[in-house]
Amino acid sequence: MPDGTEFISEGKYLEIVEFKKIYTTADFKPMTTGVEISVLFEGDGDKTDFTFSVIHPTEEYCKQQEKMGFYNGWGSAFERLEALITSLKNET
Repeated sequence: MPDGTEFISEGKYLEIVEFKKIYTTADFKPMTTGVEISVLFEGDGDKTDFTFSVIHPTEEYCKQQEKMGFYNGWGSAFERLEALITSLKNET
């Protein structure tokens, strides 16, 4: 994290389809365990659109994660990813 906080992240890739899909388990200890992540990629001219889904084991667990800042956490990760991609594009 930008503030120096570290998280242990473990998971297993369940399915990878090159340039199309990544499906994985995800445990971001100690806050999140037992979730699965699906990322779908679709080319669109000179850019790539992606759909990112997090599947929680139960609706109750999903609501608990939302209260803990689930959306803010992923939003922050995507903002950092966007900044990285932008900086790499500017280098070329």
